[in-house]
Amino acid sequence: MRITLVGSRHFGVTTLDMLRKHGVEIARVVVADADDRLATSARAAGIETTVQADPKLVVASEIAPNTDLIVTAHSHARISKEALATARFGGIGYHPSLLPRHRGIAAVEWTIREGDPIAGGTIYHLADRMDAGAIAAQDWCFVKKGETARELWERALAPLGLRLLAQVIDDAKANGRLRAVPQDEQFATNAPKLG
Repeated sequence: MRITLVGSRHFGVTTLDMLRKHGVEIARVVVADADDRLATSARAAGIETTVQADPKLVVASEIAPNTDLIVTAHSHARISKEALATARFGGIGYHPSLLPRHRGIAAVEWTIREGDPIAGGTIYHLADRMDAGAIAAQDWCFVKKGETARELWERALAPLGLRLLAQVIDDAKANGRLRAVPQDEQFATNAPKLG
């Protein structure tokens, strides 16, 4: 499977590392900032790296030719319809909540703020609306009393995301398609950015 990875920061790097060990071809890494640690790691591994012309939008020309799947990992850019259309399976991303709950950029913070006793992660299909695409995989974890958003992310949600992403890629390789279960909008929350 040939993947274009769009992302940034630490989770982008850990996703890159997981994908490299998972037996897929990483055709290109796309970043918003040439100095981002994901860009640095990709270049060090000899992987072609492209910097987005617009940090809020990934366009078709930024996706590697013959990409099977676009994977986002800590990316706040929209992937254009044209870019998604270039990939055989389209694109997927990881969101650190049980979508459709806590859509948006501060999902883990809202999990803590709302006092949710459980949290989770979702691999979802990239779509027109942010965090609203069909679900490819989802799993949950408990939230410890007094745990901060960062602690929850590091202890449970980041590892969960990597595991779910690997599961979805394996499923696509084995079955030639991605699972897609529509989100149930009656449970949707779209919390604003905190801070």
